[in-house]
Amino acid sequence: MGQDLRKLFETERKSKKYPMREGHEARFLERLESELPKKEPRPVFYWVRIAAGLALLISIGAYFLIKGPLATKTPNTIVVDKANSETSKTGISLGDLSPDLQKVENFYVASINYELSQLDVCEENKEMVDGFMEQLGGLDEEYRELNKELNEFGPNDETISALIQNLQLRLQLLQKLKQKLSQLKSSENEQEINII
Repeated sequence: MGQDLRKLFETERKSKKYPMREGHEARFLERLESELPKKEPRPVFYWVRIAAGLALLISIGAYFLIKGPLATKTPNTIVVDKANSETSKTGISLGDLSPDLQKVENFYVASINYELSQLDVCEENKEMVDGFMEQLGGLDEEYRELNKELNEFGPNDETISALIQNLQLRLQLLQKLKQKLSQLKSSENEQEINII
């Protein structure tokens, strides 16, 4: 009573051949051509706009490349110099111990460098900035000593936590400097307003 439908359909397909009507393929290709959009060549003006945009970007980049180093004066103190540290030449650093410590070190180094890039140094606040930079230089020297200790005696909890605390202190010091500069700037603005 039960029939296998697959076998039934298969025998039906073999017994009957369904021919295509004449000209079916030609009609299909004609309809396909009419439905598909035709590619139109882009006008020359399009390429001129692209060339003008590239020329503008190159000229702006060249301007900032030439004017950038001459216009900005940066302090000579290098606070975080991971590439040139003695530990990168020989030995291990905090980031070499584990991926988590690598993330911590990268976070603090990036944050410190970001804070340094955001400093607005001018003649009025140069003394204050130089004082903070001396403190940061001392912390950098202490960081290098801790790295030497890490290489000499091996990793231990005290050295690792001291290295992390050193990075934290540097970041906090930079944030405090930024806050002081902001207070100095706002007090100068208030004095100018009072004078006016």
